[in-house]
Amino acid sequence: MSDELAETGTDAPKNDDARHADKMAKKKAARDKIMATKNDEKGLIIVHTGKGKGKSSSAFGMIFRHIAHGKPSAVVQFIKGAMWTGERDLIEKHFSDLCQFHTMGEGFTWETQDRARDVAAASAAWEKAKELIRDERNSMVLLDEINIALRYDYLDINEVIEFLKNEKPYMTHVVLTGRNAKEELIEIADLVTEMELIKHPFRSGIKGQPGVEF
Repeated sequence: MSDELAETGTDAPKNDDARHADKMAKKKAARDKIMATKNDEKGLIIVHTGKGKGKSSSAFGMIFRHIAHGKPSAVVQFIKGAMWTGERDLIEKHFSDLCQFHTMGEGFTWETQDRARDVAAASAAWEKAKELIRDERNSMVLLDEINIALRYDYLDINEVIEFLKNEKPYMTHVVLTGRNAKEELIEIADLVTEMELIKHPFRSGIKGQPGVEF
């Protein structure tokens, strides 16, 4: 190494930059090769499950993406009842022309304490969901917390699976959220994400807050 390079130390950064550029060029070439094989499009069956927070929040993120692209969509909430939520308020006030919103549940199961009512509410929500999914104008339909209704057998999982496999329009995306997604649903889904719980403020005595939980 020359005295000049030793004093300035400019060779190492240049070599690092060159190595980085070469590495990224190879990654881009490999990525471009992979992407060239991904040409198909289809309506996806998407499942958000797990004990961690963010299942519905992530699903609503996709609904808002659809709204941003001007694509009609719809939401059916299977468990949440009359409780006010920011998502519903925003959509109903400003985007009702692009997103239908149906809150069909009567609240959490420990609130109603009436299985017959819960089954009836879930059945009505499922009928509405089928109607919205069959309507090919809807590019995406979110079935919020349907996994809870399926977990407690308020709905027949086999009927839901058969409908999604045989009646869902090819280009319609259907998003199903809630803990404890059944294996049958996971098996037919195109995309499954399990939210993992690491920490939650509720365990420290902090209640749900507007803008975070609802």
